[in-house]
Amino acid sequence: MNRSNLKSFALAATLLLGTGAAMAAGGDVGQAEKQPTNWIAIGMFSAFVLLTLYITKWAAGRTKSASDFYTAGGGITGFQNGLAIAGDYMSAASFLGISAAVMATGYDGLIYSIGFLVGWPVITFLMAERLRNLGKFTFADVAGYRFQPGPIRAFAASGTLVVVAFYLIAQMVGAGQLIKLLFGLDYIVAVVIVGVLMMVYVLFGGMTATTWVQIIKAVMLLAGVTFMALMVLAQFGFSPEALFAKSVQVRSQIAANGGKSPEEAAAIGLSIMGPGGFVKDPISAISFGMALMFGTAGLPHILMRFFTVPDAKQARKSVFWATTWIGYFYLLIFIIGFGAITLVLTNPEFADTATGTIKGGGGAANMAAVLVAKSVGGNVFYGFISAVAFATILAVVAGLTLSGASAVSHDIYATLVKKGKADSASELKVSRITTVCLGVVAVLLGIAFEKQNIAFMVSLAFAVAASANFPVLFMSVLWKDCTTRGAVIGGFLGLVSSVVLTVVSPSVWEATLGYPKGSALFPYASPALFSMTIGFVGIWLFSLLDRSRNAQQERNAFPAQQVRSETGLGAAAASAH
Repeated sequence: MNRSNLKSFALAATLLLGTGAAMAAGGDVGQAEKQPTNWIAIGMFSAFVLLTLYITKWAAGRTKSASDFYTAGGGITGFQNGLAIAGDYMSAASFLGISAAVMATGYDGLIYSIGFLVGWPVITFLMAERLRNLGKFTFADVAGYRFQPGPIRAFAASGTLVVVAFYLIAQMVGAGQLIKLLFGLDYIVAVVIVGVLMMVYVLFGGMTATTWVQIIKAVMLLAGVTFMALMVLAQFGFSPEALFAKSVQVRSQIAANGGKSPEEAAAIGLSIMGPGGFVKDPISAISFGMALMFGTAGLPHILMRFFTVPDAKQARKSVFWATTWIGYFYLLIFIIGFGAITLVLTNPEFADTATGTIKGGGGAANMAAVLVAKSVGGNVFYGFISAVAFATILAVVAGLTLSGASAVSHDIYATLVKKGKADSASELKVSRITTVCLGVVAVLLGIAFEKQNIAFMVSLAFAVAASANFPVLFMSVLWKDCTTRGAVIGGFLGLVSSVVLTVVSPSVWEATLGYPKGSALFPYASPALFSMTIGFVGIWLFSLLDRSRNAQQERNAFPAQQVRSETGLGAAAASAH
């Protein structure tokens, strides 16, 4: 791996020089509202980049096979993996997007936190142990355990790549806005820098580097949000009630500035303490909740993490620790979101206090949490949180890219094209080519969706995962009559319907594509209630209608799959192989 190490160092050095050049040019390409250069923040940011590049160099020396690249050789402990999963899950959407959503809609922003969190019991009791016992590299190994490998892997790779694409958009938008704020760079330049860095980590370090970047980032993020939440509460005598009262007062004042009568302004202020600001009707609430809850159990980059531990016991322990850290994190994010109302929207340095909007144009609201850090901890803490936010994005983007690359190289190339006879070296080569392609796609999509709330963009990825991946995974593992034909047709119906309904919903059709307000063909923000139903019904119907010889063999193979999934008998031998 010496040559690989030299390559990684050369690429890293080139990247850092390019970043420095871009920073030097920042004075020319920044926006009119650009902040003065913050050298403390830049120093911490650079220190983190150097640390993670060193981890990548170390991991490159340990990445010698496809197993090392995809799953870190299965050598991660339950506690480490739990932290890494939490690191994966506490993404830009969670840290930046939810705090921005709480700032904008108050109470309703909490729906993201609750929805993201309640998906974990589904994984704990239904998925984690079975995934570890049945799988090897990707969730297609699990879904296709007793099915024909060609069709099921074609579907699994399609579902994985669509979810990864939607999820990548949110991370790239968050990263671009963060570096634009920190360095005064043009948004497009910022997104390109993130895309290149992400490719370095995945190309050379694989899952080992990605896991350790996620663990370090999780520890830093948990420490940072704990301090931030305590400092916000300290401004109000550690009284959440006083914080909420001040938030209502600020929102009322902003409404009054907009010409509302005192009664209307008071009602608008109080509305942030009740539902209706974001989810406006029961169908939207149910659909959105289903996407967040069941989408968790269909996210390929989360499911992939269960193959990095040595056995099912460690997989269960992973989920326990991940749920603990994630639940704690979301409680604090709610406080930080209300802190943004009281500390950021009232500060003329950060916001237009008359209209209650953060300076910096479309998408700048995503930086609410970072500006709270500057309010409570000055430039030093601002630098730390900026570095942590960037680490958050980088770690998640690396994990996403890895799951997308494995879908192409393992599910399509090794299994379909080479019929299971691909050697490890050629599979790794295809994976790395895919990584570069995904990096380019991520940059282009990040530029196209610049002005979207990133928590909302992630919710669309969850809707696709809940409609396509989760029904196939659930039915293939738990229903004996499920067949290849049913799983593939039903899965594709869920996938296509979720993507089509997402595109023709107001959030994309009007907000992103620019069509007139009210012209969207699908009235609800999330398609999950409809597309997930289509997916499940499709799997059930086409499995029952399947009378082929293969279908009968697949039904007969269910008892053996059930024994393997629940006891782990044979899992160790398969992993070793």
